[in-house]
Amino acid sequence: MRYLLLCLTFILTASIPAAAAHGEGGVDVKEIVLGHMADAYEWHITTIGGKHIGFPLPVIVRSEETGKWHLFSSSRIEEAAEEGHDYLGFYFNEQKNGKIYERLADGTSVRPWDISITKSVLQIWIVVIIMLIVFFSCARWYKKHDATKDVPKGFVGMMEMLVMSIHDDLIKDSIGEKHYRPYAPYLLTVFFFILITNLLGLLPVFPGGANVTGNINVTCFLALCTMLAINLFGNKEYWKEIFWPDVPAFLKAYPVAIMPLIEVFGILTKPFALMVRLFANMMAGHAIILSFTAIIFIGWSLNAFLGSGLTLLSFVMMLFMNCLEFLVAFIQAYVFTMLSAVFIGLAHPEHEGHHA
Repeated sequence: MRYLLLCLTFILTASIPAAAAHGEGGVDVKEIVLGHMADAYEWHITTIGGKHIGFPLPVIVRSEETGKWHLFSSSRIEEAAEEGHDYLGFYFNEQKNGKIYERLADGTSVRPWDISITKSVLQIWIVVIIMLIVFFSCARWYKKHDATKDVPKGFVGMMEMLVMSIHDDLIKDSIGEKHYRPYAPYLLTVFFFILITNLLGLLPVFPGGANVTGNINVTCFLALCTMLAINLFGNKEYWKEIFWPDVPAFLKAYPVAIMPLIEVFGILTKPFALMVRLFANMMAGHAIILSFTAIIFIGWSLNAFLGSGLTLLSFVMMLFMNCLEFLVAFIQAYVFTMLSAVFIGLAHPEHEGHHA
């Protein structure tokens, strides 16, 4: 459904003359949609009267020319660009999605080592702080009360219900009674990290608004962590099923080891599926909402009648999409955790003799 809406949004946008979208006083749909979903070296909040409101973020780069590390505000590069020069040789390369590049003495440009605190990085730290506040506050309640006699209420009760639901009904059932304990902390952390990140992404202003789970680098890292949890701690039965499965010999040894080749390929496809599923779903949701927002301004830039009709349509669709995204924020966190637990459980198969 969400992909159908995404296609409909771009069809509606494409049907409007390009002059309205890119002309003087028009709306640059590409800049609105892609600019919001892309990472940045500043946190842009809004624009009022042509003035951008936000705050710059710290830039931490290593110069390829001198080999020295530099720490400065991203506003220094913007101020230098307005004056027509680079700041310490660094500049924002708009042709490379606004990434920082360094101009060397010979005139060539290179990408330096860049560990800057970007918008996505700051959003991740905000999520980490929220998680620490939430779980330390819950832990404080359990220290002051006897959990066997007192029943938590309110926010602590809701968190206990959610944690126990994920822990008992998802992690324990998917991995198995014997092997789930070492993986429960990681899977619970992943679930709440994705959930809180998705919910903050729905907020239009600081401290939300960043499209962290719509960044494939973030989802790639989460999938890589699951891949390591699967393959570093898989038992011997798991590796036996990969390299010497219970199939006829000609399928696993001669002339071509077809089944082991397929199983090894499956080691990579599992995390790849996790990465793409989360990234595509969250990116599509943000793109749809922002596209409907842009359609409102495009309509009014043409005429009042068309603007009124598109405003009503876009408002209804944005309201529907925001409600849907609120549900998707939980579903995607649940699905990522569930699939990770299932894949980890598959890495701990029991020998048939144990069942007998």
